[in-house]
Amino acid sequence: MTQDELKQAVARAAIDYVVDNEIIGVGTGSTANFFIDELAKIKHRIKGTVASSEATATRLRGHGIEVYDLNDVPAIAVYIDGADEIDASGAMIKGGGAALTREKIVASVSKQFVCIADGSKLVDVMGKFPLPVEVVPMAREAVARALTALGGVPKLRLQPGSQEAFVTDNGGQLLDVSGLSITDPVALEAQINQIVGVIAVGLFAARGANVCLLGMAEGVKTLKF
Repeated sequence: MTQDELKQAVARAAIDYVVDNEIIGVGTGSTANFFIDELAKIKHRIKGTVASSEATATRLRGHGIEVYDLNDVPAIAVYIDGADEIDASGAMIKGGGAALTREKIVASVSKQFVCIADGSKLVDVMGKFPLPVEVVPMAREAVARALTALGGVPKLRLQPGSQEAFVTDNGGQLLDVSGLSITDPVALEAQINQIVGVIAVGLFAARGANVCLLGMAEGVKTLKF
C-alpha cells in the first residue's frame, strides 16, 4: 500500500470514533485532510466541528461542514489528528503542518484524542523528526539560545521558496529543533514551555493520544494508552 492509501485507511477507521450529534475537533495536515473527506460523508450525523487551523476550516466548509469558534463550544467529544512521531506511551511530536498551538488547544478541551498515522510514525524514541517550537517573533533568538542549551539545534522555518520566516495562523514563527533524543517527553515539554517567548511546543506528552490508529500494510492497528 502507498503512504496515501495507509492514511486513507486510518482516516476511514477514525469515523468509528466520531460521536453522533456532538462537536468534533479536527486536526491539520495530509492525514487529517483524508479524515475530513471521510467526515463529509457522515456530516449529517454531527453537530459541527472545531478546526485547528485556517486551512482545515476552509476544507471543512468546502464540504459544507459547520465550523464553530472554540469560544462558542462548551465541549468537544473527540479530537482526531495526525502526528509526525508517536511513541509507546501515546506522546507525540506534532507541528510539521505549523498548526501545533491550535492543535494543542483543541486537544486540551477534548474528551478523547484519536491519533491517525501511517505505521512509520511509531518510534521507540522521539526526536528524529525535528521538534517544532512556536515563538513570539521578538523572542526568536533568545528562545533559540535556550533550546541550544538543552542540546538541540534550532532552525528557523522559512516560507516555501523564500528566505522569509514562516508565519503561523497566530502570527508566531517556528523553530524546528533537531538533535534531540526525547526519552522523557513530559519533562521536556514542561521545560520548553517555561522558556519565555515560547507560544507552544510540538510535544504532546502531558496530553497525549488516548488511541492511535496506525496504517500498516496488513491493515489498521489500534493502540490504546
